Amino acid sequence: MFARNVSIRLKPNSVTEFTKTLENEVIPLLRKQKGFQDEITLVVPGGTEAVGLSLWDQKENAEAYDRDTYPQVLKDLANVVEGTPQVRSYEVGNSTFHKIVAHS
Repeated sequence: MFARNVSIRLKPNSVTEFTKTLENEVIPLLRKQKGFQDEITLVVPGGTEAVGLSLWDQKENAEAYDRDTYPQVLKDLANVVEGTPQVRSYEVGNSTFHKIVAHS
């Protein structure tokens, strides 16, 4: 399993719009992507920063999403995001929810 971690700085007082945009625009797009497994979004108290963690069945599908669909996600979130979100990719070591064990 593969993960994309997106760190976002939110505009002031935009948490409600951010959450609504995720629910109505971003998550439906993610669900249509080949290999998409899960999306977890965290918002710091005070709503100035958010982290989105998407889980994918394999690296190639996450990379295809990044290349083909993520630019649309950035457009959808443009009204609530300050600056450019930072994206980092990871191989998932383990997950209790997805029943993954570490690779040896």
